[in-house]
Amino acid sequence: MSFKIFIYPRQEASEIIVGHQFVLLISASMFCIGTVGFLIRKNPLIMFMSVELMLNSVNFLLIGYSNFLKSMDGQIFALIIMTVAAAEVVVGLAIILTIFRTRHDMDVDHINVLKG
Repeated sequence: MSFKIFIYPRQEASEIIVGHQFVLLISASMFCIGTVGFLIRKNPLIMFMSVELMLNSVNFLLIGYSNFLKSMDGQIFALIIMTVAAAEVVVGLAIILTIFRTRHDMDVDHINVLKG
């Protein structure tokens, strides 16, 4: 993965090469932010956003290493993960909205409506 940055005072183009460590660092930091957001917050919407951030960090890692290895496998897996994540969001938001309509409470600790 390489980006070309043009420096205008000079006529040459310098190239910044993004290495494996950069992709791993950004992906790990996004995953850690999502994990902390999921563990700290009590609002289910914020928890779903944190899970989506974790899934996007995995997608970033898969696509980055797929580009380094010159293979399409990582991009195909990322597409499958995005499809599953979209289905998860639809079902999760439907459950959250149903619970909010019946209880008018968005605290995860007080949700016991789904117990049978």
